[in-house]
Amino acid sequence: MASPDARARTRLGYLLSKIASGAPAPASGSAAAAVVATAAALLQKVAIRSPKWSGAEAAHSRAEALRLRAEELIELDSLAYLAFVEAVRSGDGVEAARQKTIDVPTEIAGSAAEVLRLAHELETNGNPNLRADAAAAAILARAAAATAEMLVQVNESAGPRGARGRADDPGRASAQSRDNVPPSRARIARDGRPAQSAASRQASSRNRSASTGSRSTRPGPPRGGSR
Repeated sequence: MASPDARARTRLGYLLSKIASGAPAPASGSAAAAVVATAAALLQKVAIRSPKWSGAEAAHSRAEALRLRAEELIELDSLAYLAFVEAVRSGDGVEAARQKTIDVPTEIAGSAAEVLRLAHELETNGNPNLRADAAAAAILARAAAATAEMLVQVNESAGPRGARGRADDPGRASAQSRDNVPPSRARIARDGRPAQSAASRQASSRNRSASTGSRSTRPGPPRGGSR
């Protein structure tokens, strides 16, 4: 029987091989969820190794819950997109399926914002020797949030038959590629970053509020020995 570590390596390898394949999914949404899970896992480590902070146990529980939900979202994003592709093929329930391709990345963005807030707490209050790990979790969470928010914007803007995808993929009907969405539809801001969508504005606002504090605390050199 394979050890837990071996099973974990198999799961990670399988996910990466599927993302790297020519299959329609998993793709960027699942990748963003995996990054959220990774960031939350880092925060679990920081919390475990911060026994002097009274809030460490609660922080660990929050990080674990965020990680487990993000792991579920990896699969849910793939299922949502594949369901949309099938709905486009059949012409049945297209709008409801498209809405799911908006709802799942919206939740991924919200989870990333929660991870970002927790990263700031641990960066400030946790073991100073692991401050760099908390800062790394914040960086990962910001990247995942930006990715998920971009997907929400594209899928909101594209219309019932144009959620993310490549038009030349078999069975995708007229589904439009993210690479081919013109700037007016992807709603790119003047600075080159995706503009906010209505569905992700609240999560993005929380993200910015938390990230302001996280960026202000730079990871310092380890104190008191190695991590």
